[in-house]
Amino acid sequence: MLVVLAFCAGTFLFCSALGARLPLGVYIDGLNVGGMTRAAAETAARAKRVEEMEGKRLVVLCGDERREYSWPCLAFTDDIFELTRSIRRKGSYFSRAELRLNGLERIVNGICAAHGRPLVEPYAEFSAEGEPFTYFEGSDGAEVCREELISDIRRSLSGGLQPVRARVEVTARTLLLKDICARTALLASFSTRFDSSNSARSFNISLAARSVNGHVVQPGRTFSFNAAVGPRTAERGYKSAKIISEGRFAEGVGGGVCQVSTTLYNAAVLAGLKVVEYHPHSLAVSYVAPSRDAMVSGTYCDLKFANTSSFPVYIRADCSGGVLSCSVYGLSDGVKRTFLSRTVGVIPMPEDIIVEGEAGLISPGREGTISEGYLVEEREGAVTQKLVRRDSYSAVAAVRGAEEGGQSGAR
Repeated sequence: MLVVLAFCAGTFLFCSALGARLPLGVYIDGLNVGGMTRAAAETAARAKRVEEMEGKRLVVLCGDERREYSWPCLAFTDDIFELTRSIRRKGSYFSRAELRLNGLERIVNGICAAHGRPLVEPYAEFSAEGEPFTYFEGSDGAEVCREELISDIRRSLSGGLQPVRARVEVTARTLLLKDICARTALLASFSTRFDSSNSARSFNISLAARSVNGHVVQPGRTFSFNAAVGPRTAERGYKSAKIISEGRFAEGVGGGVCQVSTTLYNAAVLAGLKVVEYHPHSLAVSYVAPSRDAMVSGTYCDLKFANTSSFPVYIRADCSGGVLSCSVYGLSDGVKRTFLSRTVGVIPMPEDIIVEGEAGLISPGREGTISEGYLVEEREGAVTQKLVRRDSYSAVAAVRGAEEGGQSGAR
């Protein structure tokens, strides 16, 4: 009962206060509100302020953009309610008001998003088809000074609505497009020819070349031919063609793939890459000079080279019209390289192999070769030459059919 009585008394006093009229001769912010109830005076004074607010503008400039904010986004808070309840005698009274921008944080975030942009350095996109690289200029970064803009807006709201200009900090690109071009220069290209009429071998070469094409070797990483190409099996599409097996030419699945590894090997050497692993054939091959081949087989014989530079190395392999070309792109070290082959010895042919029941020459023999590979490097006019490999390629015996009467015809 006491609580109810207290509540009713408070409500009565409050309503009495609202209903009480102000003394005559009372002015609030220059508006005559004498004789009005306090609630009516509050409404009238606030209506006058709203009318004044409709002519106010907050202008925010950012770059070439101009943004204006007005009532009701540009709003206010005041103490008219407290003021009207405190008036006891006639006179002129002035309320205190503070301007505010509704959604200030959201507005500033929008300005930052509209005028900010990330720094994008010039860059190149590598492609396995068509032109190797597409180049892009990039763009400077820009960032609106967010906290400074919020502070300046608040200062303008409290100081006369002076225009506010957002400050944008620009972060300039540190690279030029020519820097990117230098990092993607053609370091070396090497080509070999093959018999395009040999469909099985040509298909294998093309299939392996496609597996190599488009690879990127990052700084400090090593390229593995076997990892890039994968197993050379019939299940993966490889066909049977001539291979070298146990010192003889024979048919085998994946014949021709070694021409791809050899061509890539020469391009890597000429590009100045560090060759980590290579293997010579047991017999000399026709598509490169001795000591310039790189045989791959199964998982135990691989071609590997490392990128010891600070930037990526890009590999292209193109195969068409009986020509296989491998190219390496990256940042040049300024060295011009030449790969030389020198024959330093000959291995005599062994005795002919005689096959009973056949006549004439079945397959010709040939001498073996002892060769050396030299890398010649020229830097700023100074030329150096160093031995990088020494190889021995077996001789091959001729195969002949036995002559009539049991005469061998062997040498």
